[in-house]
Amino acid sequence: MRIDEQPRHRWVDEQPRTRWVDQSAFASRRPDLRLGSRSHRLDRAGGTAVDRIAVQHTVQTSTAEYSLLLNAPSWLGRRGVSEALADAVAELRAIDLTYGPNRRDSLVSRLRRGEISPESYPPLADLVDRCAAMRAATDGWFDAWAVPGGFDPGGLLGGWAVERAAARLRAAGIHDYAVLAGADLVVRGHAAHGGPWRVAVHHPTDTRRAPLVLEMTAGAVGTSGVTGRRGHVVDPHTGEPADQLDAATVIGPDLAVADAYATALYAAGPAGLEWFRNGSDYRALFAHRHR
Repeated sequence: MRIDEQPRHRWVDEQPRTRWVDQSAFASRRPDLRLGSRSHRLDRAGGTAVDRIAVQHTVQTSTAEYSLLLNAPSWLGRRGVSEALADAVAELRAIDLTYGPNRRDSLVSRLRRGEISPESYPPLADLVDRCAAMRAATDGWFDAWAVPGGFDPGGLLGGWAVERAAARLRAAGIHDYAVLAGADLVVRGHAAHGGPWRVAVHHPTDTRRAPLVLEMTAGAVGTSGVTGRRGHVVDPHTGEPADQLDAATVIGPDLAVADAYATALYAAGPAGLEWFRNGSDYRALFAHRHR
């Protein structure tokens, strides 16, 4: 039996703010979002409440494309919503410019060269601390220091950027939103139709399978291994490209953590499933073996 063919009840996310939708309901209720398909976002399903302002926006940075879907309260006004959106987009662009490990003048590159310490910039210290915490949580399978060239937070950086952009939206008074980046997403609150966000998570490698459908009012989905690039995740214990899995998908409260877990699970293979037992807030949705 492949890892991803275990009985579904073993994968049920027991978090109170995320629940499975019966597949029979999927036929008549279109999802608001899709992950893992050619189009990771659907047109709005249903109408928008009269006291809400629904906005969709896509932004491209040097490393990723982000889609932001906002269901904002009308009291903010369109100008307020536009300012909140611009602030979130600015945060995504700033993180790309300031922390990208492929940029020679970024803080991460300067840290790798020993020109600065993490304590020089509080956000950098937070990023380093999160990487260290995930190294401990995954028994060293996520290790931002065990990569060519030194410290590289790439397996966590994208989720960290999305969470920081989402925090900007909340600070502006927007508590109903979805932010997507490829096969990753963060959602909070309710969609434009007034109900929980309906998320169809497609299998990362088997397009014939029906998607897993979730209803979410808070949470994140992180995926590693769907870019089509072989060897993009390194086994930190050997330095060789990881080759046990084709893809790994993890769901939980925070995207930075879910992304790091997905990267570590991709590298560790079946052994990594132990991290999600004993009351963990995170679940492995897919861990597809490499053939």
